[in-house]
Amino acid sequence: MSEPVTVTFAKHTAAAKGVLVVLTDESLGFGPAAQKLVKGADAALTRAFDAERFKGKAWTGLDLLAPTGLEAPRLIVLSVGKAKALKSADFLKLGGLVAGKIPATAREATLVLDLPGTKVSADAAAEVALGIALRAYKFDRYKTKKKDEAEHAALAVTLLVADEPAAKRAYAAKAAVADGVILARDLVNEPPNVLDPPEFAHRAEALKQVGVAVEVFGDAELARLGMRALLGVGQGSIKESRVVVMQWHGGAKGEAPVAFIGKGVTFDTGGISIKPAAGMEDMKGDMGGAACVTGLMYALAARKAKVNAVGVIGVVENMPDGAAQRPGDIVTSLSGQTIEIINTDAEGRLVLADVLWYAKERFKPKFMIDLATLTGAILVALGQDHAGLFSNDDQLAERIAKAGQETGEKVWRLPLGPEYDKLVDSKFADMKNSGGRHAGSITAAQFLQRFVDKTPWAHLDVAGTAMGSPASDVSKGWASGWGVRLLDQLVRDHYEG
Repeated sequence: MSEPVTVTFAKHTAAAKGVLVVLTDESLGFGPAAQKLVKGADAALTRAFDAERFKGKAWTGLDLLAPTGLEAPRLIVLSVGKAKALKSADFLKLGGLVAGKIPATAREATLVLDLPGTKVSADAAAEVALGIALRAYKFDRYKTKKKDEAEHAALAVTLLVADEPAAKRAYAAKAAVADGVILARDLVNEPPNVLDPPEFAHRAEALKQVGVAVEVFGDAELARLGMRALLGVGQGSIKESRVVVMQWHGGAKGEAPVAFIGKGVTFDTGGISIKPAAGMEDMKGDMGGAACVTGLMYALAARKAKVNAVGVIGVVENMPDGAAQRPGDIVTSLSGQTIEIINTDAEGRLVLADVLWYAKERFKPKFMIDLATLTGAILVALGQDHAGLFSNDDQLAERIAKAGQETGEKVWRLPLGPEYDKLVDSKFADMKNSGGRHAGSITAAQFLQRFVDKTPWAHLDVAGTAMGSPASDVSKGWASGWGVRLLDQLVRDHYEG
């Protein structure tokens, strides 16, 4: 995967190259390695601290151009606040902040990972490097005019660490996760005339290069299987629908896999129940769940995760056409359950219904987690800082929530219950695909629950976090790649042999 930054590690004693970044804390002191590198600029730093009234508040810094006493063209001092209180997510944030402070014109930079009175572990160093890689991401492949071509050349960042071999080993896995996040971001950012269902499937097939077994099913095969809920969504498009099955065999032979399911609507007009024109261009990102599953499967395979994992994505385009499904239609899902179409813009749950049932029946997984940009209602409920979590299994839900806290990709659990389930009952079929305005995210989850039986299952509504997400320390683009790090952490913590 191509990145606008390369990250390498060297010992604390190595020479610094390019922009020099050192860390401090509330004491305004430096670790031994950093102290040696900035020794010639002691007087300049003292004057700068006084002039700026710099007190070492967390995540504040100073930027000195051509500092007297140093060969470095620029010296950046960044405070972490209370150094001994730093957690894993703080080191990720630190990497993002460092990448943001390095000028776009710089080609080389050195970060001294050294703090006064506190040892920076190899795992923490790997988190910093991950933060740098994620913050440096850009999606500008369709820009033909660049303001400054120099700004688009790769940046090389060297991290000076106490234990170089250990940091390299720790980052090897993190680099795979970074590539998975970047893959997910690229997929969400692509325009819908480029990334249609066949093209999405084609890109998923590229995961064969890292050892993932990939199967792709087209319209004819899906019809033979009986995925008529999914096919109904795509029947108004001239582009064929696809289901992609990705398998990574990294665990014990014969052991049940963990399964991840993704909604992949490459463009959603709403179909006959057409959306308003304003903001419809954002619906190119309605495949954020499928993008996350694809990026996650890449990450697990690239880091050789010791787990059997399955990723299944339903990829369709929802268009209005003479052949499009109508409100009032009744379709028969793969499960045999019938669904009355109330609103053709409630299409993602139709896709997931067939894919969830397929994954359950074929793979008998330990659990299933689906991700979908499913409802606007989740934005009303939670905004864009948390994804909505629904689950039929308390242990799985607790593990997801914990992984969310560790990675900063936070979730908030919302209820399920028979009272809500009644809202998706239909007069004419087994169920309807919309329960109305009230509790919209919950009734969507209740609908999905009818296709999982007793399999431990969680549904993540990522409509607020996967696309158009707010800028963060490690993501400045429109697509965040949300969920790849969260689910990789979940697997790492609980499901690897």
